[in-house]
Amino acid sequence: MKSSKATPAPAPGATISAAGHETLDVSTLVSFLEHDSEPMIVLDPDYRILAANTAYQRQFGVVGEPHLGRKCYQVSHHYDVPCDQAGEHCPMKRALELHGPDRVLHIHHTPRGPEHVDVELRPILNTEHQVIAYVERLSTVRSASAQPSAQGLVGRSASFNEAISALRRVAPSTLPVLLLGESGTGKELFARALHEASERAQRPFVVVDCSGITETLFESELFGYEKGAFTGAVARKPGLIETAQGGTLFLDEIGDVPLSMQVKLLRLLESGTFRRVGGIETLRADFRLVAATHKPLRVMIDDGRFRQDLYYRISAFPIKLPAVRERIDDIALLVDSILQRIQNAHGKTSRSRNQLSIDPSALAKLEAYSWPGNIRELRNALDRACLLADDGVIRMENLPPDVVRASATAMPQIPISLGAFASHRKITDDEIAQLVASFRGTRKALAAYLGMSERTLYRKVKQLGLT
Repeated sequence: MKSSKATPAPAPGATISAAGHETLDVSTLVSFLEHDSEPMIVLDPDYRILAANTAYQRQFGVVGEPHLGRKCYQVSHHYDVPCDQAGEHCPMKRALELHGPDRVLHIHHTPRGPEHVDVELRPILNTEHQVIAYVERLSTVRSASAQPSAQGLVGRSASFNEAISALRRVAPSTLPVLLLGESGTGKELFARALHEASERAQRPFVVVDCSGITETLFESELFGYEKGAFTGAVARKPGLIETAQGGTLFLDEIGDVPLSMQVKLLRLLESGTFRRVGGIETLRADFRLVAATHKPLRVMIDDGRFRQDLYYRISAFPIKLPAVRERIDDIALLVDSILQRIQNAHGKTSRSRNQLSIDPSALAKLEAYSWPGNIRELRNALDRACLLADDGVIRMENLPPDVVRASATAMPQIPISLGAFASHRKITDDEIAQLVASFRGTRKALAAYLGMSERTLYRKVKQLGLT
């Protein structure tokens, strides 16, 4: 489909009419937008950008490409159709249905490359309650990267974006957050990102590994102790709760907290106070709680291993972190990021002087593997492969044998010959349905296999009613 041509933007001082009803003055709109430090634009109901503030031009502007008069989906996504027709949530469509605001996390094209952007859209209504325009406020997400990065959270798949969106929603509040997910999904990174997006970002972020503290030491580590409280207590020692004052306390693997300590932790959370071991002074706690576990807490409640009342205290806002097998589209991005980290860590050694990269066939094997150990297992596999890749290029023979064998059995034989698509003959609907059902790679890989764009493939799959 050809891109629709941009309609000339109204000149400053011009008015925009809505079906013969009230009009909007563009210069007034621009003046209104300039009061906000975040990027803001005004859109008409046909997705056209009518006005933009200086912050928008500074963060999203490209020299020689004026935004006014262009469609928002052309500028932000480089799409030729609105977001909902390209497989994404369209806030304008939802705002029109609700006659109220809608908010969504999108990945936008910017002069710096793709970035996560928190989009909040509010409709402007006339006296007859008709939508005549929309005000869109955009906030760039700094806690995650949509392109390879040597540090922090990396991803752009739907399941990853859902977790980041939930994190953005809860970060400004003081609600306790419970991160749920398999081992190796990056729970500490998510917890740190939540802390950095909160109002406590300048205060301490304290990690407590609940599985690494013995039951006898748990209370003294958490609450601290007074001099003489027990043999060896030669001086007063503040606990981790005091260390986290004003900041965030991250209880990793909270499912491993002993039952005897669960009641004391509950009392801390309910009263907001605690006492050091051996002390009589009641101290006030001031921290944001983030907990994490890979264990099934509800099952543990049923068999008496975890207190139900404590569970309700810590799970005010649960966030499910996706396993790697649930974000296959991110594997190439994760691989590039991990290789950057390895390069940075070992770039001065003789074995790592070559620029690290991965062969496409090896990457295909990584994308076909289920990764039960998630990102931790992927990182270990790449660490090993880098030691075996003398020229810096990771090939299939450098991968762990278990990964190669498992990925070979996981990916079934494609029932249609690649030559059929190389010849550019027309692909039947039945053939596409057969491929969608059997192909185990990414949507990008399937689109390349079929010789079409991802957007074309998505529209075809939607048209056929497939998933």
